[in-house]
Amino acid sequence: MSFDNSLIETQELRKAWGWLVALGIGLMVAGLAAISSPLMSTSAMVALLGILLLVAGIAQLVSTFHCAGWQGVLLHLLVSILYLVTGFLVLENPIEAKKGLTLLLAVFFLATGLIRIVVALKERFPGWGWVLLSGAVTTVLGLIIWRQFPDSALWLIGLLVGIDLVFGGWMWLMLGFMFRQIPEQEASSSAK
Repeated sequence: MSFDNSLIETQELRKAWGWLVALGIGLMVAGLAAISSPLMSTSAMVALLGILLLVAGIAQLVSTFHCAGWQGVLLHLLVSILYLVTGFLVLENPIEAKKGLTLLLAVFFLATGLIRIVVALKERFPGWGWVLLSGAVTTVLGLIIWRQFPDSALWLIGLLVGIDLVFGGWMWLMLGFMFRQIPEQEASSSAK
C-alpha cells in the first residue's frame, strides 16, 4: 500500500516538474533583486513584519470576542494587544525596528556559534570538526554584524532574505529537474 502511494506521488511530482522549475527561477530572481537592493528589501521586510503583526493582532482580537466564556480570554486579549502595539511600533519607527532586529540577529549568531564551538570541543563526536567550523563561521558573522552596527541595520535583513531566496530557489530548480528525469515507465506503472 505504501509502495503504491509513493509511485503515485512520484508520477504527480514528475508531472509538476515545470512548476517547480518556474518556482525556483522566480525565487532566485526575487532573491537576486533583494541582494542587489538590500536597503529597499530590508525596508520592505520590516514593513511586511509590521503589517503581519497588525493582522495577527486583529485576528487575535476578533477571536478573543468569540472566546468570551473561556478562562484564558484575558491572556488572549493581552497577546492581541501586544501584537497590535508591536506592529504599530514597527510601522511607526521602521529604522528602530531595523536596528532591533539586526541586534537580535547579531546576538543570535554569536550565541549559536559559541554554543556550537563549545559542544564540538567538549563532545568530540564524529564530524565534530564540521560543527566547530560552522560555529566559528557563525560567530564571525555575529561579530561582523555587531561591529558594523548600526550601519548594518540598513541592509542586513534584506541581504539575508535575498540569500535565502536564492538558495531556496536553487533547491526547487534542482528538485524540478530531478523529478523531470524520473523514467516514464516508473511513473506510468503507478497508474496500474
